[in-house]
Amino acid sequence: MNGAFYIGAVGLDAQQRALDVVANNIANLNTTAFKRSAVQFSDLVAPVRDGADQPMAAPDPIAGLTGAVADTATRIWTMGPLRQTGQPLDVAINGDGFIELLGPAGRSLLWRGGTLEVNSDGALATSDGTPLRAAISVPQSATSLTIAQDGTVSAMVGGTSQKLGQIELAMVKSPDELVDDGNGYYETTDSSSVTSVQAGQDGSGLFVQGSLESSNVQLSDEMTSLLLIQRAYAANAEVVQAGDQLMSIVNGLRH
Repeated sequence: MNGAFYIGAVGLDAQQRALDVVANNIANLNTTAFKRSAVQFSDLVAPVRDGADQPMAAPDPIAGLTGAVADTATRIWTMGPLRQTGQPLDVAINGDGFIELLGPAGRSLLWRGGTLEVNSDGALATSDGTPLRAAISVPQSATSLTIAQDGTVSAMVGGTSQKLGQIELAMVKSPDELVDDGNGYYETTDSSSVTSVQAGQDGSGLFVQGSLESSNVQLSDEMTSLLLIQRAYAANAEVVQAGDQLMSIVNGLRH
Protein backbone atom coordinates (compact mmCIF):
# COMPACT_ATOMS: atom_id res chain seq x y z
CA MET A 1 0.00 0.00 0.00
CA ASN A 2 1.17 3.51 -0.76
CA GLY A 3 2.94 4.87 2.34
CA ALA A 4 1.19 8.20 1.89
CA PHE A 5 -2.13 6.54 2.72
CA TYR A 6 -0.80 5.17 5.97
CA ILE A 7 0.99 8.35 7.03
CA GLY A 8 -2.03 10.48 6.16
CA ALA A 9 -4.47 8.16 7.93
CA VAL A 10 -2.32 8.13 11.08
CA GLY A 11 -2.18 11.93 11.00
CA LEU A 12 -5.94 12.23 10.52
CA ASP A 13 -6.57 9.93 13.47
CA ALA A 14 -4.16 11.93 15.65
CA GLN A 15 -5.88 15.21 14.83
CA GLN A 16 -9.29 13.65 15.45
CA ARG A 17 -8.17 12.61 18.92
CA ALA A 18 -6.81 16.10 19.55
CA LEU A 19 -10.13 17.57 18.39
CA ASP A 20 -12.01 15.34 20.87
CA VAL A 21 -9.84 16.63 23.73
CA VAL A 22 -10.35 20.28 22.77
CA ALA A 23 -14.10 19.72 22.36
CA ASN A 24 -14.25 18.19 25.85
CA ASN A 25 -12.36 21.17 27.27
CA ILE A 26 -14.79 23.63 25.69
CA ALA A 27 -17.82 21.59 26.81
CA ASN A 28 -16.58 21.89 30.42
CA LEU A 29 -15.79 25.59 30.26
CA ASN A 30 -18.27 26.30 33.08
CA THR A 31 -17.78 23.08 35.07
CA THR A 32 -16.67 23.71 38.64
CA ALA A 33 -12.96 22.94 39.23
CA PHE A 34 -12.60 21.24 35.82
CA LYS A 35 -9.01 20.70 34.67
CA ARG A 36 -8.32 20.98 30.97
CA SER A 37 -6.37 18.37 29.04
CA ALA A 38 -3.70 18.75 26.38
CA VAL A 39 -2.71 16.13 23.79
CA GLN A 40 0.86 14.90 23.60
CA PHE A 41 2.03 13.84 20.15
CA SER A 42 4.77 11.33 19.40
CA ASP A 43 6.52 10.31 16.19
CA LEU A 44 6.14 6.90 14.61
CA VAL A 45 9.49 5.65 13.38
CA ALA A 46 9.92 2.67 11.09
CA PRO A 47 13.33 1.10 10.38
CA VAL A 48 14.80 1.95 6.98
CA ARG A 49 15.42 -1.21 4.92
CA ASP A 50 17.78 -1.94 2.06
CA GLY A 51 17.04 -3.69 -1.22
CA ALA A 52 17.13 -7.08 0.51
CA ASP A 53 14.52 -5.87 3.00
CA GLN A 54 17.07 -5.81 5.80
CA PRO A 55 17.05 -3.07 8.48
CA MET A 56 19.72 -0.46 7.99
CA ALA A 57 20.74 2.74 9.75
CA ALA A 58 19.04 5.78 8.27
CA PRO A 59 21.45 8.55 7.25
CA ASP A 60 18.76 11.07 8.16
CA PRO A 61 16.53 10.55 11.23
CA ILE A 62 13.62 12.07 9.30
CA ALA A 63 13.87 9.25 6.77
CA GLY A 64 12.39 6.75 9.17
CA LEU A 65 9.38 8.81 10.21
CA THR A 66 6.00 7.38 9.29
CA GLY A 67 3.70 9.90 10.91
CA ALA A 68 2.64 11.24 14.29
CA VAL A 69 0.10 9.88 16.74
CA ALA A 70 -1.80 11.42 19.64
CA ASP A 71 -0.04 9.57 22.42
CA THR A 72 -1.71 10.72 25.64
CA ALA A 73 -3.98 13.47 26.90
CA THR A 74 -2.23 15.08 29.86
CA ARG A 75 -4.36 16.90 32.41
CA ILE A 76 -3.25 20.44 33.25
CA TRP A 77 -3.51 20.90 37.02
CA THR A 78 -3.17 24.67 37.22
CA MET A 79 -5.72 26.23 39.52
CA GLY A 80 -8.76 27.95 38.04
CA PRO A 81 -9.92 31.39 39.22
CA LEU A 82 -12.11 31.54 42.33
CA ARG A 83 -15.64 32.84 41.90
CA GLN A 84 -17.55 34.20 44.87
CA THR A 85 -21.10 32.85 45.25
CA GLY A 86 -21.97 33.91 48.78
CA GLN A 87 -23.47 30.47 49.45
CA PRO A 88 -22.26 29.04 52.79
CA LEU A 89 -22.15 25.47 51.48
CA ASP A 90 -19.94 26.36 48.51
CA VAL A 91 -16.27 25.70 49.23
CA ALA A 92 -13.10 26.04 47.17
CA ILE A 93 -9.42 25.32 47.82
CA ASN A 94 -6.96 28.13 47.22
CA GLY A 95 -4.02 25.80 46.64
CA ASP A 96 -3.06 22.37 45.28
CA GLY A 97 -4.80 20.13 47.82
CA PHE A 98 -7.79 17.83 47.43
CA ILE A 99 -10.69 17.02 49.73
CA GLU A 100 -10.82 13.29 50.44
CA LEU A 101 -14.20 11.59 50.04
CA LEU A 102 -15.50 8.18 51.09
CA GLY A 103 -16.65 6.62 47.84
CA PRO A 104 -18.62 3.41 47.18
CA ALA A 105 -17.18 0.24 48.77
CA GLY A 106 -14.86 2.37 50.89
CA ARG A 107 -12.91 3.69 47.93
CA SER A 108 -10.96 6.89 48.47
CA LEU A 109 -11.95 9.67 46.08
CA LEU A 110 -10.32 13.08 45.74
CA TRP A 111 -12.29 16.25 45.04
CA ARG A 112 -11.27 19.83 44.34
CA GLY A 113 -14.32 21.29 46.04
CA GLY A 114 -17.77 22.48 45.06
CA THR A 115 -21.20 22.56 46.66
CA LEU A 116 -21.71 20.68 49.93
CA GLU A 117 -24.91 19.38 51.50
CA VAL A 118 -26.01 17.38 54.53
CA ASN A 119 -26.94 13.92 53.27
CA SER A 120 -29.66 11.62 54.58
CA ASP A 121 -27.31 10.26 57.25
CA GLY A 122 -26.67 13.74 58.62
CA ALA A 123 -23.08 13.80 57.33
CA LEU A 124 -21.45 16.60 55.40
CA ALA A 125 -21.24 15.42 51.79
CA THR A 126 -21.02 16.50 48.17
CA SER A 127 -24.12 17.46 46.23
CA ASP A 128 -24.67 13.84 45.12
CA GLY A 129 -24.47 12.52 48.67
CA THR A 130 -20.87 11.24 48.73
CA PRO A 131 -19.66 11.85 52.30
CA LEU A 132 -16.39 13.45 53.29
CA ARG A 133 -13.86 11.02 54.72
CA ALA A 134 -13.55 13.41 57.67
CA ALA A 135 -16.98 12.08 58.71
CA ILE A 136 -18.41 15.37 59.95
CA SER A 137 -21.87 14.87 61.43
CA VAL A 138 -24.21 17.86 61.37
CA PRO A 139 -26.97 17.97 64.01
CA GLN A 140 -30.48 18.56 62.68
CA SER A 141 -30.79 21.71 64.77
CA ALA A 142 -27.52 23.18 63.46
CA THR A 143 -27.61 26.55 61.74
CA SER A 144 -25.07 28.99 60.31
CA LEU A 145 -22.55 26.39 59.15
CA THR A 146 -19.08 27.90 58.75
CA ILE A 147 -15.87 26.47 57.29
CA ALA A 148 -12.71 28.23 58.42
CA GLN A 149 -9.61 28.56 56.27
CA ASP A 150 -7.95 25.70 58.14
CA GLY A 151 -10.93 23.40 57.48
CA THR A 152 -12.56 23.69 60.90
CA VAL A 153 -16.32 23.20 60.53
CA SER A 154 -18.53 24.93 63.09
CA ALA A 155 -22.24 25.59 63.46
CA MET A 156 -24.68 27.24 65.81
CA VAL A 157 -26.36 24.52 67.88
CA GLY A 158 -28.84 25.55 70.56
CA GLY A 159 -27.71 29.16 70.36
CA THR A 160 -24.02 28.38 70.94
CA SER A 161 -21.16 27.86 68.48
CA GLN A 162 -20.08 24.22 68.32
CA LYS A 163 -17.09 22.72 66.51
CA LEU A 164 -18.23 19.78 64.39
CA GLY A 165 -14.88 18.62 63.04
CA GLN A 166 -12.04 19.53 60.73
CA ILE A 167 -11.49 18.77 57.06
CA GLU A 168 -7.94 17.84 56.11
CA LEU A 169 -6.49 18.13 52.63
CA ALA A 170 -4.80 15.41 50.59
CA MET A 171 -1.62 16.13 48.66
CA VAL A 172 -0.76 13.99 45.62
CA LYS A 173 2.87 13.71 44.56
CA SER A 174 2.00 12.86 40.94
CA PRO A 175 -1.53 14.06 40.08
CA ASP A 176 -1.18 12.70 36.52
CA GLU A 177 -1.50 9.20 37.99
CA LEU A 178 -5.02 9.92 39.23
CA VAL A 179 -7.95 8.34 37.40
CA ASP A 180 -10.83 10.63 36.45
CA ASP A 181 -14.06 9.08 37.76
CA GLY A 182 -16.27 11.89 36.46
CA ASN A 183 -18.31 14.45 38.42
CA GLY A 184 -15.04 16.08 39.49
CA TYR A 185 -13.89 12.98 41.40
CA TYR A 186 -10.45 11.42 41.03
CA GLU A 187 -9.41 7.98 42.20
CA THR A 188 -5.93 7.06 43.32
CA THR A 189 -3.94 4.16 41.86
CA ASP A 190 -1.53 1.75 43.53
CA SER A 191 1.38 3.96 42.49
CA SER A 192 -0.19 7.20 43.77
CA SER A 193 1.57 8.83 46.70
CA VAL A 194 -1.07 10.59 48.81
CA THR A 195 -0.49 12.30 52.16
CA SER A 196 -3.00 14.01 54.43
CA VAL A 197 -2.06 17.44 55.77
CA GLN A 198 -3.79 20.29 57.49
CA ALA A 199 -4.90 23.15 55.28
CA GLY A 200 -2.09 25.62 54.73
CA GLN A 201 0.73 23.06 54.97
CA ASP A 202 2.99 21.89 52.13
CA GLY A 203 1.26 24.09 49.55
CA SER A 204 -2.08 22.37 50.08
CA GLY A 205 -3.86 25.73 50.27
CA LEU A 206 -6.64 27.15 52.39
CA PHE A 207 -10.39 26.67 52.30
CA VAL A 208 -12.49 29.51 50.90
CA GLN A 209 -16.12 29.35 51.97
CA GLY A 210 -18.75 30.93 49.76
CA SER A 211 -16.65 30.50 46.60
CA LEU A 212 -16.25 27.98 43.81
CA GLU A 213 -13.21 27.24 41.68
CA SER A 214 -13.89 27.85 38.00
CA SER A 215 -12.43 25.62 35.29
CA ASN A 216 -8.94 26.46 34.08
CA VAL A 217 -10.10 26.36 30.44
CA GLN A 218 -9.29 29.50 28.44
CA LEU A 219 -11.64 29.74 25.47
CA SER A 220 -9.16 31.78 23.43
CA ASP A 221 -6.51 29.06 23.82
CA GLU A 222 -8.95 26.32 22.85
CA MET A 223 -10.12 28.24 19.77
CA THR A 224 -6.49 28.69 18.71
CA SER A 225 -5.95 24.95 19.14
CA LEU A 226 -9.02 24.28 17.00
CA LEU A 227 -7.58 26.36 14.16
CA LEU A 228 -4.24 24.53 14.38
CA ILE A 229 -5.98 21.16 14.38
CA GLN A 230 -8.06 22.20 11.36
CA ARG A 231 -4.93 23.14 9.42
CA ALA A 232 -3.13 19.93 10.38
CA TYR A 233 -6.19 17.84 9.50
CA ALA A 234 -6.43 19.50 6.09
CA ALA A 235 -2.71 18.91 5.47
CA ASN A 236 -3.01 15.20 6.25
CA ALA A 237 -6.10 14.93 4.06
CA GLU A 238 -4.08 16.40 1.20
CA VAL A 239 -1.41 13.74 1.78
CA VAL A 240 -4.06 11.04 1.35
CA GLN A 241 -5.42 12.80 -1.73
CA ALA A 242 -1.93 13.06 -3.23
CA GLY A 243 -1.40 9.34 -2.61
CA ASP A 244 -4.69 8.59 -4.36
CA GLN A 245 -3.66 10.70 -7.35
CA LEU A 246 -0.33 8.87 -7.58
CA MET A 247 -2.11 5.51 -7.51
CA SER A 248 -4.43 6.69 -10.25
CA ILE A 249 -1.46 7.66 -12.41
CA VAL A 250 0.19 4.28 -11.80
CA ASN A 251 -3.02 2.42 -12.67
CA GLY A 252 -3.34 4.49 -15.80
CA LEU A 253 0.20 3.59 -16.93
CA ARG A 254 -0.65 -0.10 -16.79
CA HIS A 255 -3.16 0.41 -19.55
